[in-house]
Amino acid sequence: MVNQAGTTVMTMMAFDADDPATDNAVLRYNIVRQSPDKPSPNMFYIDAEKGDIVTVISPTLLDRETLPTTTYELEIVAKDMAGREVGLTGTATATITITDKNDHAPEFTHPLFEAKVYESSTGVVVNLTVDDRDDPATGAWRAIYSIISGDPTQSFEIQTNPDNNEGMLSVVKPLDYEATEFHTLLIKVENEETLVPDVGYGPSSTATVHVTVEDINEGPVFFPDPLTVTTMENIPVGSFVASLNATDPDILHKQSIRYAVLRDPAGWLSVNPVRGTVNTSASLDRESPFVHDNKYTAVFIATDNDTYSQENGKENNHEYTIFFMKSHCFIWSAQKGSPPATGTGTLVIRLEDYNDNAPFVVPSVARVCEDAHDMNVAIVGGRDKDLPPNGAPFKIELGKQPGLDKTWKVTRVNSTHSQIMLLHSLKKANYQLPLLITDSGVPPLSNSTEVKVQVCVCKKNKMHCSSAHSHSASLLVLLATLLLVLLSFFEETSC
Repeated sequence: MVNQAGTTVMTMMAFDADDPATDNAVLRYNIVRQSPDKPSPNMFYIDAEKGDIVTVISPTLLDRETLPTTTYELEIVAKDMAGREVGLTGTATATITITDKNDHAPEFTHPLFEAKVYESSTGVVVNLTVDDRDDPATGAWRAIYSIISGDPTQSFEIQTNPDNNEGMLSVVKPLDYEATEFHTLLIKVENEETLVPDVGYGPSSTATVHVTVEDINEGPVFFPDPLTVTTMENIPVGSFVASLNATDPDILHKQSIRYAVLRDPAGWLSVNPVRGTVNTSASLDRESPFVHDNKYTAVFIATDNDTYSQENGKENNHEYTIFFMKSHCFIWSAQKGSPPATGTGTLVIRLEDYNDNAPFVVPSVARVCEDAHDMNVAIVGGRDKDLPPNGAPFKIELGKQPGLDKTWKVTRVNSTHSQIMLLHSLKKANYQLPLLITDSGVPPLSNSTEVKVQVCVCKKNKMHCSSAHSHSASLLVLLATLLLVLLSFFEETSC
């Protein structure tokens, strides 16, 4: 890498063991051979006394890209006795490598490149080729590409292929034929390294790319997606729920859309294939296991009739395709090799609660002591699958059988719990106690149920009950349970 003639490229140094104070150790240097000898046999000169090797050839001729080789060997002779004929000689070889400078700008092999791409697709669409005469192993050869105009939506991207230095132009955002059929991009190429000062990038360092977008039959698109609606559970079968809206992106073609149910986990819905109106085909139940967080989700499919193939002059060779989707069967007539396009949309139904579940009492078994003076109180609570205000507060009372109030008493503890009290001593046995529980819905729902009350013998903090399956229970644990319920009652009333 030489800037001008007379540039020192290296220095030779020889040693002589004779007395340095005599001519016996005075050395002179000379180039006796240059290999190769092109473009000139005298490309280099050596200072006879200093041993400096300098260039004598013009920098224009010392061009790495035009030289027959990038490596030159010089045979150097050192002679003592100040170079006189009687002097002794020594020989060495100097190897000079011509390194590269970024003195050649990359140039596109063509001023115009063309590419075709299907709409809605992504990936590499064309490879741009360049020529660069600099050393391929350096940054003076490696290319950097950039898009300087024609891509306002940043739908394209260009990267360098490290293997061949080509520019790989890719679509990174799917293109829309209906919006723009043609794209014209202006691409610039530069090197990783900066060009030398007297060299610049010319017109050949830019190229134009014409990208033609080809039309395809695109699937219908639902809007909004998902579609969220709110309705009451248990509305009559056949009730209107929602109206689906799917449009065909192929606005330049007159295509019709048909709707169908794709996924309806509980089988509650139906859809008009032409209008897209969704109605109930069964009762909507908010308490169903198919409902999560009060929401029921169904998926619908929209299918176009593929007039695109016919409008583009394809052979009218129809075949009939039948497919099954849940309980629905569809038959379409389509061009061979070009089936109708489909799109899916989600419907989210937010279900409002209706008081359709009667409350129930828990637990189903309670224990009291046979002696009315001991621990003769049991706690029961209410449960309801419905949401407030169709659940608590609950009213728990004795059943309508006569005489129950002589032995038992039910007293409310809080909005969800009540206590059952034994009014007088009973013998150890199991008793079925009728209870009536009512929720707070409008109208309220009631449920007549029975709670098995085990009247047990209580001694030394142990309960001994009649049931073969019952186990001794600590009176202290039972008392602690009652206190926790009472504390929750006081907290509720103090708020």
